[in-house]
Amino acid sequence: MADHDLLIAGGGPAGMMAGLLFARAGVKTLVLEKHGDFLRDFRGDTVHPSTMEILFELKLLDRFLERPHQRLDHAEIRIAGRSWTVGDLSHLNTPAPFIAMMPQWDFLDFLRGQAERLPTFTLEMNTPVAGFLEENGRIAGVRMADGREFRAALTIAADGRTSLARIMLPSENLGAPMDVFWFRVPKEPAQLVGLRGNVERGRLLVMIDRRDYWQCAFLIPKGKAKEYEARGIDAIRAEVAAAAPDLDLAELDDISDLHLLTVTLDRLTRWHRPGLLAIGDAAHAMSPIGGIGINLAIQDAVAAANALAGPLAKGANVDILLERVQRRRMFPTRVIQAGQKAAQDNLIGRLLDTAGPPITKAPLVVRLLDRFPLLQRIPGRIIGLGIRREHVHSPDATQVR
Repeated sequence: MADHDLLIAGGGPAGMMAGLLFARAGVKTLVLEKHGDFLRDFRGDTVHPSTMEILFELKLLDRFLERPHQRLDHAEIRIAGRSWTVGDLSHLNTPAPFIAMMPQWDFLDFLRGQAERLPTFTLEMNTPVAGFLEENGRIAGVRMADGREFRAALTIAADGRTSLARIMLPSENLGAPMDVFWFRVPKEPAQLVGLRGNVERGRLLVMIDRRDYWQCAFLIPKGKAKEYEARGIDAIRAEVAAAAPDLDLAELDDISDLHLLTVTLDRLTRWHRPGLLAIGDAAHAMSPIGGIGINLAIQDAVAAANALAGPLAKGANVDILLERVQRRRMFPTRVIQAGQKAAQDNLIGRLLDTAGPPITKAPLVVRLLDRFPLLQRIPGRIIGLGIRREHVHSPDATQVR
């Protein structure tokens, strides 16, 4: 006997949005999050127009935008000593034609607040999933680290790139030439920038404006983290200073200030098996290029709810419908990952090659985008809305508490 209609492993963007949408449709939903809160730094902070369009359709956008955030309607990159505009989102035909820069924990807390108003939604924190329950060749629920078991008609794995679902589903690795050191340094709150990129030969630094500090991503060649750490914090600080001379690096004084993100670009070739569906990073680990991963995960959640929430609320077996979700979302996943791989191989990988000549001018594509504003709308649309927009079609069957 199932305890719930739906179990969701993972309380990140995909899990929380799926929890909200399925509970809204009257599906008895339990979200299981292994951490005790959402306060983990160095996570993606970009809420794109595609996600805010979904919030608008849920009549939540105005409430969301009441939270502190910054708005970014163009994308810039600094190469060879000057800034180049490479993307324009301001012309998008959507309720919020900009990127909202908001710490991810604030975004997740917002989704939790909306979902907890629904009588069919439950969230358990500090509840790591240890494994899946399998009965007669079908996933029937999950087993917790504390020994408890939960059963459900359907389990959604939204627990990131280290998802347990990846053990039992086939995948393919596309490769990545870089890893990332994340760290923070102070800044003046009045100096509002939003997002800034700095590129020099062998040095790529992305800076996210958090009002009173910069959240920085320093890209390094794949697998070289130990070598960088062995050189010591002074050497790393010198390289960061060379990429962004105006940064205040006084508080970057210990190796422990650096947080390593091992970049992965891969995807499952099958996202499901009877009783189980993987979405978000559990189905496709994205490169941080463009900050697209969060919004792709949100779109997965919307597509899953559109296909499954109505039948699941009626007690139907949805196993036969799981393929529909993958078929809907695999195309945009492939296209975006292909673009990220091209950027990695043709730009980032070359720029991280310290043996090459100094950078004296931006690549041709960057110069063309900067010169012709109409061209800037192309990357702006891809970054802002993705490849296949998802709209909310799942039912609204619950009453707010």
